[in-house]
Amino acid sequence: MNDWHWLFGDQLGPHFLAPEEGGPARDSKVVMIEARSVFRRRRFHRAKAHLVLSAMRHRAAELGDRVHYVRADTYREGLREAVGDDPVTVHHPTSRAALGLVRSLENVRVLPARGFLVPQHAFRAWADEHGGAGRLRQEDFYHWARRALGLLMDGGSPAGGRWNHDHDNRERPPRGARTLDAPEPYRPREDDIDAEVRADLDRWEREDGIRFVGRDGPRLFPATRREARAGLRRFVEHRLAGFGPHEDAMLAADPVMSHSLLSASLNLGLLDPWETVTAAEEAWRAGRAPVNSVEGFVRQVAGWREYVWQLYWYFGEDYRHENGLGHHTALPDWFLELDADAVEARCLATVLAQVRDTGWTHHIPRLMILGSHALQRGWEPGRVTDWFHRCFVDGYDWVMLPNVTGMSQYADGGRMTTKPYTSGGAYIHRMSDLCDGCAYRPGDRAGERACPFTTGYWSFAHRHRDLLAANQRTARAVQGLDRLGNLDEVLDADRRWDSRTP
Repeated sequence: MNDWHWLFGDQLGPHFLAPEEGGPARDSKVVMIEARSVFRRRRFHRAKAHLVLSAMRHRAAELGDRVHYVRADTYREGLREAVGDDPVTVHHPTSRAALGLVRSLENVRVLPARGFLVPQHAFRAWADEHGGAGRLRQEDFYHWARRALGLLMDGGSPAGGRWNHDHDNRERPPRGARTLDAPEPYRPREDDIDAEVRADLDRWEREDGIRFVGRDGPRLFPATRREARAGLRRFVEHRLAGFGPHEDAMLAADPVMSHSLLSASLNLGLLDPWETVTAAEEAWRAGRAPVNSVEGFVRQVAGWREYVWQLYWYFGEDYRHENGLGHHTALPDWFLELDADAVEARCLATVLAQVRDTGWTHHIPRLMILGSHALQRGWEPGRVTDWFHRCFVDGYDWVMLPNVTGMSQYADGGRMTTKPYTSGGAYIHRMSDLCDGCAYRPGDRAGERACPFTTGYWSFAHRHRDLLAANQRTARAVQGLDRLGNLDEVLDADRRWDSRTP
């Protein structure tokens, strides 16, 4: 009888096979399953499907004779074909559906989760102590996690004297600049495995009726541990120093700016979060990067990414159905199809084209362009969550459920964040060059050239007046609404987007 260890497609780094306490046996054979049913259930971005399959097949090639790589219709069929009734271990999967599957199999033993910084039992104890499921705040968790991990600390104090350097990390883009002129990010080169994946995806579309959205290739994100490490080194050595100041800015011709592009590698398990944050901290201690840039990056990984992972499990399965704002509108076809060419609003067309062409855009376009538009239009949050899950190369159920339901769509009524995140065109104009040359004017709230984000903002504030008035962080929006002298015109201008592409 063999001892087997099952690697899911987002458990591809060496830390998932490390034989430490709670890990697989040192001599365990490995099973990996490529389940076609995953791609039948959801219409994923073609570049995402390519990346995941390429990463899995590259890992199998690295493991050689140690792995039994199975291509099957479902995970159950693949596991039965590979191991029969032999005992199998698997690290805690990252989705509720996958966890339910492995727990339903009599021959599978679930090991603790890996690829995250804080054990789930430790987070649960912290969360229960700090308000429970009703009201938790990322900033409180971030301080606790840094203390517990000894991360970016000087004794008992935060490095640089402050926990939060957001004040230094919210600069507008340089006036008149088309790009930040940052050093180029690491980009991998495709190989024969990528060619095989692309041919298989073509065949699936042609013969099996599997459908994708978006464009595929060339592959822009790492599919191997070696590539992921190269991406991390490139970021820390050449791009981290300039990351912080403009991390919230947007430039049409520079979608990457100084961002790390490490989220896909982290979420595939090719990188461990600890190695990423400690590499950044070491750069600060060596004087190679300023503390505001390092803290901004550490916050993304040890603060936000970790917090989202933990809340996915802590809030429970019912969180998926939260819809506190009562939004039920279906997503329009132009959005579902990533049809950027149909959109006149330059900010929305630019960002949607980035998603169509690469399966990626950084966190501010996600929140303040795509998410904000969905929130203003009253789109059903579960469908918005599914769209983000399918269309982003770094999107997984655990990633997008809290990020979209809680942060972006405020569907949980404030369990995760202190206010809805949306804005008029003035914010987009201030933080980007995306309004330049647009058919609409960010300052116009009525008339043919009224900005859809500006009309959408006031329409949202009008629709949810009572909720916003009761929140001290949004009460000023209602005060501004009351000062409008042409609210009826604004609402009339906004209604056009109910039946027309912006």
